[in-house]
Amino acid sequence: MTSHETGRAGEDAVCVYLEKMGYRIIVRNYRIKGGEIDIIAENDEYTAFVEVKSRKPDSLISGLEAVNKRKQGHIIKTAFDYCCKNPDILQPRFDVAEVIIENGRIHSIDYIFNAYDTTGYNFIF
Repeated sequence: MTSHETGRAGEDAVCVYLEKMGYRIIVRNYRIKGGEIDIIAENDEYTAFVEVKSRKPDSLISGLEAVNKRKQGHIIKTAFDYCCKNPDILQPRFDVAEVIIENGRIHSIDYIFNAYDTTGYNFIF
């Protein structure tokens, strides 16, 4: 399984997870110059901007650790662009999902709600 296929499988699994939690998947792989958001999903309260990190069981860096300040900044900038183009009254939230995949099979999903916020960035939602 290529890294692209692994990433896609992880995103697919997180979409199913979110739908079971009552979310609607709005957009996948929303891109602007300098940023991408893997999944944008909504429920009755939140617009969730979700970064998915697919990992092998023996990975040295966890999915949450991989979403460092620089990556967070790119996601926040991209989310701001999305919100400007799609005005909504829902509260934005930034989540991270770590998907453990081995031999093409999903072993687990560790989903972190509100993994980080916009503190320290010049964006107001």
